[in-house]
Amino acid sequence: MKSLNSLSPAADGGRHHLRSAPLASRPGVELGGVARFGRAFPQFGRLTALAVLGALVPAGSAVSESAAEPVAVPVTVLVEQVVRQNPELDFYRAEIAAARAGRRTAAQWQNPELSADIGSKRVLERGGRTLGDGVAWSVSVAQTFEFPGRIALRKAIANRQIEVAELGLAQFQASLAARARSKALAALAAQERADAADEVTARLRALLATLVQRDPAGVTPLLDQRIIEASVITLQRRAAQAARELQSALVELNQLRGVAAGTPLRLSGHLDAPTQVPALPVLLAVAATNNFDLRMRLSELAQQGFQVQLARNERYPNVTLAPFYAAETADDEQHIVGLGVSLPLPLWNQNRGGVEAARAREQQAEASLRVAQRELERQVTEHALALSAQLAEMARWRPDAATQFREAAELADRHFRLGAVPVTIYVEMQVKYLDALEALLATRNEALDHWQQLEILVGQPLASLPAP
Repeated sequence: MKSLNSLSPAADGGRHHLRSAPLASRPGVELGGVARFGRAFPQFGRLTALAVLGALVPAGSAVSESAAEPVAVPVTVLVEQVVRQNPELDFYRAEIAAARAGRRTAAQWQNPELSADIGSKRVLERGGRTLGDGVAWSVSVAQTFEFPGRIALRKAIANRQIEVAELGLAQFQASLAARARSKALAALAAQERADAADEVTARLRALLATLVQRDPAGVTPLLDQRIIEASVITLQRRAAQAARELQSALVELNQLRGVAAGTPLRLSGHLDAPTQVPALPVLLAVAATNNFDLRMRLSELAQQGFQVQLARNERYPNVTLAPFYAAETADDEQHIVGLGVSLPLPLWNQNRGGVEAARAREQQAEASLRVAQRELERQVTEHALALSAQLAEMARWRPDAATQFREAAELADRHFRLGAVPVTIYVEMQVKYLDALEALLATRNEALDHWQQLEILVGQPLASLPAP
């Protein structure tokens, strides 16, 4: 059964080229040929089916010739595209920009305050005679100076906020790369499963076409034919399921790299699994210093420490200096130059509540850090042990296990046609070949998933760590 995606072997025989394309542009749009058309629509005759399929195939071929073949994209290049073009990256970049703007705000002084007064002045004698009328006015500029160390503490808090935002971006990029790599490898595995199911299905169809042309002499040949027909239906479902998984992975990869979901995509790459995992103590030591989440918790704890210091600093008042100039012109002329000083008296509010609240938040950050450390240790240990178990299982495989199972399935087909193998063994061999291939691919994909999760947890590629 042909899926919406195709996989063509490259020149080296070990790489896969994977693409997503519209159904009409694929060869095999006949959906199984005349036999399947006749089974799906029994009310039509064989000649009608031939006529309908004859009209469909040229149209599909024309569309296929006109469709542009997308260039095969290696998995590593695709991962780079996702990390560079994913739309959600803008959110984290904006978060960093907001944190940097907050730092500029924290370092700024308060704006000075300009005030002016104007009025009239009349000078009178004791007896009531007016000596003179004039204008009285004054102007002053007040500047508030914060207590020493307060601005530095606010800048330190803002710097930690920038660090947290940058770590959030790095963590998201690492998770994004792992997600893209996992989906790409899952797509390659799904295509390999779909190709194997198509191969076995085509083999059974060819055999079934030969059996249909023979006259069944007795019940046994007829039952053999029905067994093969039932196997074809089952295998078609397996191929369709693999094709759906493949298409789903390609759609998600397109969205991860910021393009339309239906954009044609071809992948090329290997399903290579790791051979060994670094020792658990090495993984735990590296994760304790490089893990993104742990580093963010440490920055948040340091930030809360500065918040406590800032709350204690805010117990002391700010000082406002206001130089002024005043002039009066009535009976005589007076000019006054002076400096005003004002500050609140900390009698009723000494910010004790603020200090206690900041200290409580610091204790919460400490508890959160301890929980994150234990959770990190658990996750690293689980993934390392699971990866070691998967690698030990794969080490017991023969290097060419998949090829040998495929050759055994072909051997069973040849000998069944010669009458040397019963139909039960023949069908069982075809099914076991697909089961074994799925088990091999599933184990390899699980090992790769554990490997990528460990890389996210330790914060750097595992290949850079010393081997045990």
